[in-house]
Amino acid sequence: MLFRPRSPRFDVSSVTLNAAYLDMGYLLNADVTVLANFTNPNKKVHVDFSYLVVNLYYEDTLIASRAIYPFSVASRQTMFADVHMVTSQVRLPIKDSQKLTEQIQNNGIEFQLKGYFRTRSNLGSFLRYSYWLYGKCSIVVTAPPSGVLVSRSCRTKR
Repeated sequence: MLFRPRSPRFDVSSVTLNAAYLDMGYLLNADVTVLANFTNPNKKVHVDFSYLVVNLYYEDTLIASRAIYPFSVASRQTMFADVHMVTSQVRLPIKDSQKLTEQIQNNGIEFQLKGYFRTRSNLGSFLRYSYWLYGKCSIVVTAPPSGVLVSRSCRTKR
């Protein structure tokens, strides 16, 4: 008998941009709340997430990072995680600062979320398989103070 469990999926249900502004023209301050969901598509396999980190990027600059407490997802279930990320005085390149100012004025700010997760699939008590998952989401939100998710595109890889 050959059984190959399917990989869990990482996705974003909602994003709120509570604040985003530049000090001195190039130091970013932002407050972002993300509702992430982790889906287990398997019928017979439970999945344990033991190490979870989500990073927020603007262009190629890491602006915030947050760890998530470990949890388990039963078969064919979804677990939601509220991730609150605050940036303070993160230096952006001048080109990126200008682009952010333009995106705020045009009411569409692009961010990238990247996550890495240590997972273990459990098929009963006799078969356990550990692996890393890597999630990446490109998101667009409206301008603060009530910035909401406009579009997203997410992928999860092993």
